[in-house]
Amino acid sequence: MTVSTRWSSEPVGPDLPARATVAVEALKVSNWLSRALGRGSGTVAGGRVGLALDPTLLARLSAGRHVALVTGTNGKTTTTRMLVAALTGDGTPVATNATGANMPAGHLSALAGSPRTGPVVLEVDEGYLGRLIEATEPRVVVLLNLSRDQLDRIAEVRMLVDRWRTAFQRLADRPAAPGAGPVVVANADDPMVVWAARVAPDVRWVGAGQVWHHDAVGCPACGGGIVFAPDGRWACDRCDFARPARHWWLEGSELVGADGGRIPVSIGLPGQFNRANAVMAAVAAPLVDGDGSDGDRSDRGPNGGDPRPALTVAVALDRLAGVDQVAGRFSSVERHGRPVRLLLAKNPAGWTAVFDLLDETRSTSTPVVLSVNARTADGLDTSWLWDVPFERLAGRTVVATGDRRRDLAVRLRYAEVEAEVEADPLDALDRAVSLAGGPGPGSVDFLGNYTAFADLRARL
Repeated sequence: MTVSTRWSSEPVGPDLPARATVAVEALKVSNWLSRALGRGSGTVAGGRVGLALDPTLLARLSAGRHVALVTGTNGKTTTTRMLVAALTGDGTPVATNATGANMPAGHLSALAGSPRTGPVVLEVDEGYLGRLIEATEPRVVVLLNLSRDQLDRIAEVRMLVDRWRTAFQRLADRPAAPGAGPVVVANADDPMVVWAARVAPDVRWVGAGQVWHHDAVGCPACGGGIVFAPDGRWACDRCDFARPARHWWLEGSELVGADGGRIPVSIGLPGQFNRANAVMAAVAAPLVDGDGSDGDRSDRGPNGGDPRPALTVAVALDRLAGVDQVAGRFSSVERHGRPVRLLLAKNPAGWTAVFDLLDETRSTSTPVVLSVNARTADGLDTSWLWDVPFERLAGRTVVATGDRRRDLAVRLRYAEVEAEVEADPLDALDRAVSLAGGPGPGSVDFLGNYTAFADLRARL
């Protein structure tokens, strides 16, 4: 019997047992009530209810589907969006947690609210990767990077690395037919990612770059020191742990293959770190979509029509090039006649990458508003501010705001960055506009962590 409700037009389906069917319906009702009562976005509450009623529900809803998991400290929301764009370019429906609810409750809501067929692309919180691998038996796992983040909630980097490595070791220890396990698409330029992924049965190493080295200076294999070369190579000074041979690598604005082929990387999002996200998504896409090879698929269309061309890395890059914002990140709004670019930065690695973006795309005369909160979603510990290289903002016009503006102002003073302080983020933005000289072609940049970014975006 097919069960449907007024909360969703998508049938639950006849293949679920009664308990799972009830759990899905309860999930949908709970999410609907959450939205109706203004208690949330309806992406987490229902998932919690569904898991409480049927702890196996995630495995049931993902069974038999081509699942890709995307995780890392920075860039997972953007990479997930890019991977979805690469897979949907021919009209294929893809289930995904587009809102960024990246723990099991959010994953369940995404699956319950989507068609029961087609690929699944899930952004995964770093701490839940092992659990998601066990539940969804993914075809592809994308590992971007690992660095310190939300130290009051998330384990230290080395603890996360060990948990990832244990999850992949379990896969390697299982008896399985060739090609049956997931393919890991891993950033070869991050030693912590390499340490975790090197035990996986099947890895595609991608040289995506790594701007933040401070959480990878100690060798996880022997305790020696990791030495980074200017060209991106790295190696332990005591043992043989070193960057593996890469299948693909990013070289400026080109993706280079081990066979010598070159593919231009021209995308709608700014910055080298977004080009890195793009190549990780592009390498993963053919593995999700095809037969486990690196992009040699040609089959019938969604409705049995003409054969679809093979989804190759080059085709994937072309499809994702149109992504020009992700949940408002990198978008522009107008304030008193001047464009304001909205940027999210949540930890030292992220802030460092955004400073690279400022250097690449803005003159030093562009005013910058920095907003930092320390709420639950941000992490309550703001000691990370002292690891951010704010010294790079010296000479720029800077306005500090947010709940922790005073902590930020102290850090900026020690960085010898002159900054004004405004309590209200909108007042801070208006002050930056006035310092830029009023309406004109120039822009103002707003950099905020999670809730600071979301709050300002909602008010604008």
